[in-house]
Formats: sequence, structure tokens, C-alpha cells
Amino acid sequence: MFEYIKEGIECFLHFDGCLQSLVVKYDTMIYLILCAILFCETGLIVTPFLPGDSLLYATGLLAGQSGNPLNIYLVAILLTASAFSGDNVNFTIGKFFGKRIYDKNYRIIKQQYIDKTHDYYQKHGAITIIFGKFMPFIRTFSPFVAGIGQMDYSKFLKNSIIGNLLWINLFVWIGYFSNKIPLIKNNYETAILVILGLTLIPPIISLTKSLIKKYKNKSVQ
Repeated sequence: MFEYIKEGIECFLHFDGCLQSLVVKYDTMIYLILCAILFCETGLIVTPFLPGDSLLYATGLLAGQSGNPLNIYLVAILLTASAFSGDNVNFTIGKFFGKRIYDKNYRIIKQQYIDKTHDYYQKHGAITIIFGKFMPFIRTFSPFVAGIGQMDYSKFLKNSIIGNLLWINLFVWIGYFSNKIPLIKNNYETAILVILGLTLIPPIISLTKSLIKKYKNKSVQ
């Protein structure tokens, strides 16, 4: 078990190496694999743990290197379409089955993530679809919660398009141009951790505020 965990961590920190191996093995079929991973990460509430930010960055990084079959423009288009499709599937599931799924309290679906996303919606509204794209777990659950809340589809659609265009292109193109910056290219693990750290800032701030508010309420009582 420890070996599997260790391999998982190694693959996470050296995702570019894992991706390079997949490209060598599957060639242009890698497009389908990448799209499937991103679709599941955004479209299925049982797979919020799949790589999102790191996958986009590593894909852009690899596309910027010579001698590989990845085309940066095709990558950006296909991954944006996959994430958008995932959002819509997730929204539909939430709209028609979300309440039933939530009430069943399945062990593989964490109610705490749904509740946390709902609280975020209460505070920020529909724009959560855009902000949530830059926050692990929340980007998986936000379309689902939007469906449960019966959000107007046209409003959801607009924010989903904007959010995915910003999220996908930001990370993919940062990875792509990182090839021209030796400091980043030679310190891939550090760059990934910094990027993930930046995406965690909003939820950390939100959590800190809620803890402070809870502490103040207890003090008043």
C-alpha cells in the first residue's frame, strides 16, 4: 500500500514525466486520455481528486517542447470543450438527481464538500462557477450544486464558458511559455507546488474567515 501511495505522489510531483511516458506509448491518442481525465474531474462528483491544474500545466509544458505530437492550440480547444462538457453533465445530474444523491449520503461522495460549495455560492453567487475553476474540489462540486439549486441555465452556461476559457488557457499557456524560462523548466516540481498553493489561497481565506466568525459568535455567547 505504501508503495502505491509513494508512486502516486511521485507521479503527481513529476506529472510531466508521467505524461511524457503516456505520449510515447499512445502518441496522438493522448488527446483522448487527457480529455477523459479532465471530463471526469469536472463532470463526476466521485472523482474530484483527479489532477486538474497540474495536468493543464504539464500538458502545456510538454506541448511547448519539440518532438512531441501535442499541438498547443488543439490542446487548448479540446480541453476547454472537455471541461465545459463535464460542467454540463454535472449540472444536469445535480438538477435531476442531486437532492436524492445528497440525502442518501453516499460514502464516496463527501457531503462536506457539497456543503462547503453551497456556502461559497451563498456568499459569491453564480460567479462561483468562474472562481471555482481555480479551486480544487469546488470546481468539481460547483456545477452539481448549481444544478441542485436550479440555477438558471443561461446564467450557468455563460459562467461555465468564461470560467473554463480562463482556467484552461491560463494554466496551459503558462506551461507552454515556461519552456522559455529555464528557472521554471528546471524546477518543475516547485512550479507545480507554487501553482497549487496559489489556487488554495481563496479557500484558505474563506476557511479562516469562517473560523474567526465562529470564534466571535462563541465569544459573544
